[in-house]
Amino acid sequence: MPAAKKASKKRTTRGAASSRKTSAAKKTAAKKKTVAKKAATKKKTATKRVAKKTAKKVTKKTTKKLAKKSAAKKPVAKKKSATKKKATKAAATTTRRKTTTKKKAAAKKKVVAKKASAKKKVATKKKTAPRKKVAPAAKSAPATNGAEQTPRAATKRAPERKAIPTSRRRDEGIGPIRPPIPVATTSKKRDVLSGPIHGIEPYKPARGEEYMSPGQLEHFREILLAWKRELMQEVDRTVHHMQDEAANFPDPNDRATQESEFGLELRTRDRERKLLRKIDQALGRIEDGTYGYCEATGEEIGLKRLEARPVATMSLEAQERRELAERQFRDRDDRYR
Repeated sequence: MPAAKKASKKRTTRGAASSRKTSAAKKTAAKKKTVAKKAATKKKTATKRVAKKTAKKVTKKTTKKLAKKSAAKKPVAKKKSATKKKATKAAATTTRRKTTTKKKAAAKKKVVAKKASAKKKVATKKKTAPRKKVAPAAKSAPATNGAEQTPRAATKRAPERKAIPTSRRRDEGIGPIRPPIPVATTSKKRDVLSGPIHGIEPYKPARGEEYMSPGQLEHFREILLAWKRELMQEVDRTVHHMQDEAANFPDPNDRATQESEFGLELRTRDRERKLLRKIDQALGRIEDGTYGYCEATGEEIGLKRLEARPVATMSLEAQERRELAERQFRDRDDRYR
């Protein structure tokens, strides 16, 4: 028994020694790990500090270089700004001189017109002066005792009537002083339009002439071609005008007025472009033989309507019906838009 006890004691002492050894080894390993971690963190911080220092040095060098470059560029920029200011001042002075010269020319024209009107008034007064002295000649003429009163009665002037304003005439029911303009009552004068259209006199149809005869078609072809020629000339004129007048004014007000004028001209040319398309379509209808007839009903449009609107495609009644439908169904249907 004592031998067994001794063996067990030896085993326990051996296990305790081995456990102590393992704990000591674990502690040493943990200490090594912490030391390695601290060394790694120290290295990282050192590298970061070195990187920051190098970055600061690089930024200082770049800032110095940029400052030197900006200092070299500043006099050049100042020179450019000075030249720009001089150019703007010169342009402003030229525009002022132009405006002053225009104003002076307009004032001179006004003065010349006033002088001319004053001279005309003086000339008219001189012409009318000898007419007033004709009346006393009747008094100097020899007359008998019984006939002395007749020339005196003839030489008496009638009292002058003062002009009554139009508002007073309307209130008091007084008629106009001037006679009314005579209006043509004959049927022939009503049928014919007054004045040429695009330099072409209105067509006068012969008695018994058919509608849209070759003469009428030729007449409307000439009107459409003349109209097209005028529109093309206007397009060329606007192009040359915009090329010649295009200038960069220093004054923003002058620039704005020029741009508004150009915009208005371009808008009108756009409308005329659509009109040119309609003129080409009308010329095509003349070639087809459908010109002068309504597209909706097939009725005759009429010479009067075609003289007033050579591009018309519908008769007056059909056009009125279409406009009435546009007003009624504008919000309901998209066909009439």
